[in-house]
Amino acid sequence: MLEVGQKAPEFTLKDQNGNDVSLSDFRNKKVVLYFYSRDNSPGCTRQACAYAGLYTEFRSKGAEVIGISKDSVEAHARFAQKHALPFILLSDPDLSVIKAYGIWKERKQNGKLGMGVERSTFVIDEQGNIERIMSKVKPDTDAVDTLTRL
Repeated sequence: MLEVGQKAPEFTLKDQNGNDVSLSDFRNKKVVLYFYSRDNSPGCTRQACAYAGLYTEFRSKGAEVIGISKDSVEAHARFAQKHALPFILLSDPDLSVIKAYGIWKERKQNGKLGMGVERSTFVIDEQGNIERIMSKVKPDTDAVDTLTRL
């Protein structure tokens, strides 16, 4: 289980344009890393659009916003274009980063138990350490809550 103060797990994943993006690319910048379950689902769309609406404010505070889900690069490209998302979306189809961050969990959805992403947000400081962990975040308030705590 990850804890505040420890080094954030390093990763390299493809973004919505097919480019490799590594966490270490953002050294000397704060990173807001939010994990969500699926492009274009109602909650995930509201969450992404909220981050998009506040993106300029995140950048003015020196933070980069990155969304991660298990969706494909192509799905991310369509999602980003459809909703004019100005930030990076990373594809984690093999769940390696989702599992490294400890958010692949058993959950109940539509009355059935199954494995899935627990909607979570991590703030990573300029040295690559975990500054804040927010679990089970709400899609409608996550972006505002995260921005006010930067």
